[in-house]
Amino acid sequence: MSASFASALSAAHDAASAQNYPPGALYVVATPIGNLADISLRALHVLQLVDGIACEDTRHTQGLLRSYGLERPGSQLLALHQHNEAEAAQQVIARLQQGQRLAYVSDAGTPGVSDPGARLAAAVQAAGLRTIPLPGASSITAALSVAGAVAHSQASSGFLFAGFLASKQAERTAQVQQLGQEARCCVLLEAPHRIGELAQALAVLGPRPVTLAREITKQFEEIVTQPAQQLPAWLDGSPQRSRGEFVVVLHPVELQDDSGEGLRVLRLLLAELPTKAAVRLAAEITGAPRNALYDAALEIRREGTEEE
Repeated sequence: MSASFASALSAAHDAASAQNYPPGALYVVATPIGNLADISLRALHVLQLVDGIACEDTRHTQGLLRSYGLERPGSQLLALHQHNEAEAAQQVIARLQQGQRLAYVSDAGTPGVSDPGARLAAAVQAAGLRTIPLPGASSITAALSVAGAVAHSQASSGFLFAGFLASKQAERTAQVQQLGQEARCCVLLEAPHRIGELAQALAVLGPRPVTLAREITKQFEEIVTQPAQQLPAWLDGSPQRSRGEFVVVLHPVELQDDSGEGLRVLRLLLAELPTKAAVRLAAEITGAPRNALYDAALEIRREGTEEE
């Protein structure tokens, strides 16, 4: 442990020890996605305080703890990953019912978001026990914060987290086509050995801006925005560009305004048809994104209700 983390442990105690940490609760702790300095003071305090730690990989977590000078015997670490989450959750619940405080950490980032942890949290809550979040690092929000993915309208505000797309080409192609009809920002994750295939699949989106963020917070971090159709050529420009874990951000697309064909047709159809049928036909007729048209249809319906 470096001297800097020694002082961090002291600061963690000073900053967080006065807070309430109820027994019989599961503390879901976000950990760094690459840079060890991204740990929070409250996370350091809780990882010292709890009676045990459930983790995605006990060896990885043991190494992480030692980096901060937090020594834990192996008996205090419980493996809980995607292959045993349901079974291990029952062990966690049994210990919580005894009044123990337990933490859960994934290998990196915020548990339950692409990583294991969601089933554990659901099981603990179903047992009538508390789950307490300790927020921190997340590759998803980190990439979004610098992508500059500006919404063009209310219909394209917010974002959709799609995670990893299918490994089979046909399924992945269908998913990309569906995402192409989504007006909102879409966030994907991808591994280095598959990023080339994903780039080829996304190229059909043409000029739609896409941000690739790899190795976020690490030494060779790289973040670049390119039109979707240029992604394969950019990746081929250097072997280094395909290394590391990726967050891929599809920028929002602009829905036509009230004078545009999509909304014009939608308004005509809404006068005669139920919302879903009107949206489906408007999308087929004009090629406008169905999800954006649906959001617009709800707004049109609300406007009509207010006028009445």
